[in-house]
Amino acid sequence: MAKVVLDIPEEFIGIVDCFRGTLDSLKGMKDRAGGGKAIDYAKVEQDISNKCRKIELEAHRVILQALDIDVPAIVVGGIRYNRVGRCEAPYHTLAGSVSIERSLYRKAGTRGGNPDAKVVDPVSLRTGVVGDGWLPQTARVMSHEMQKGTSREAVATASEYGFLPYSRSSFETVAHLVGALAVAEHQDIEDTLIDAYEMPPQARSVSVSLDRVSVPMEEPKKRTAGRPRKGAPKNPIERNFRMAYCATVTIADQQGEALHTIRYGTMPNGDIIGLRDRLVADVATLHSRRRDLKIQLLCDGAPEMWNLLEAGFTKERFGCEIFRLVDLYHLTEKLAAATRIIEPTSNALSRKWKMNLINKKGAATEILNDLIASGLDKGPGQKDPVHEAITYLQSHHENADRMDYALARKLGLPLGSGNVEATCKSLFELRLKRCGARWKNETGQHIVQLRAFALSDRWGSAVELTLAPLRKAVRIAA
Repeated sequence: MAKVVLDIPEEFIGIVDCFRGTLDSLKGMKDRAGGGKAIDYAKVEQDISNKCRKIELEAHRVILQALDIDVPAIVVGGIRYNRVGRCEAPYHTLAGSVSIERSLYRKAGTRGGNPDAKVVDPVSLRTGVVGDGWLPQTARVMSHEMQKGTSREAVATASEYGFLPYSRSSFETVAHLVGALAVAEHQDIEDTLIDAYEMPPQARSVSVSLDRVSVPMEEPKKRTAGRPRKGAPKNPIERNFRMAYCATVTIADQQGEALHTIRYGTMPNGDIIGLRDRLVADVATLHSRRRDLKIQLLCDGAPEMWNLLEAGFTKERFGCEIFRLVDLYHLTEKLAAATRIIEPTSNALSRKWKMNLINKKGAATEILNDLIASGLDKGPGQKDPVHEAITYLQSHHENADRMDYALARKLGLPLGSGNVEATCKSLFELRLKRCGARWKNETGQHIVQLRAFALSDRWGSAVELTLAPLRKAVRIAA
């Protein structure tokens, strides 16, 4: 057998002991591997992983202990803190929790019970822990799991991977702590992200879309008149669906194919004007770096969406033409329903109108005239596809060329708002509209903000910007 002699600092003896135990265990596994019989290797994988986690935990214990500073006073951000004692406390890593003894400090001139008298410790300050001892990478991974699914799913996934041995409530607590930080600083974070954005060289246009999606909300329930029945809840609630907002900024190539989409969202009572202004700011930054980028507003026919976007995206603001387009596929759906009334036995008219729309300028006006001339408009107040198609065309065909699909196609601009519709599903529906789910605006926005970062392929940079301010330098007071 090979013999290895190492000089080990005393504080690393615990790691050596763990490593020795791991080697002994591996030797036993190797000795049992002979003979040709079938092996339950999943158990071998688990055993090796468990042994390595013990080494990992011991390594964290050594490093974290070294980060402690035990002196009469320290200075953090120019403020003096005096030592008030020492105690043992856990720090939570990917491999589990590890406890160390650390010194505690309180702001000089304050006493316990004062809001400014919260104790701090150098280990937490220097590592930038989230909440009560959650180390940054651990908090990042737990938050990522929570933006994907429920806490039950997060715990199940962590258990299968063999790490993050924490409870459902811990996952929820950490995710909302990180989400609250991301929401509070999202303007600065998104400014930094868009400033650092690397524009694809084949980019030719940037399209902005806005849409709405229903979300189940938890709201106070009105009490019935009279005395509440025995055992009735003190604060009754009800589940109501309210409209949240989704938005996208999509970079497209010369053929109008999406290269990258940045996603945004706000809960029903969120700041929709702030969301619109965010879109304006991000597009302005992108356009300032590539003045040749065509800017397009692309939505369905909802007047509310268009009014919001039109107020922010103006020619004066950007110094160039802003192209506007109503989603082609919303329009063709309405026209197809109308043609089934006009020509119930054929879909030739529907195909003809669609081809005219994408190839012929002024086609929307011609189709409107054909619909009116059909004489099949039953008027408002009835479910009439012909009347709905006429109303839809009248609302948009002469308004800023919102239905000039031939021009958009010639310029290589997208014709459909599928990106924002997909975002409604992926950002809200897949995560927030689970069976029985209900949300409050504040906590729902935590998940929406984190999920928007992840779905926009900005997760790593966004979370680093979110958590970096938690790290504080600590120096020994003179």
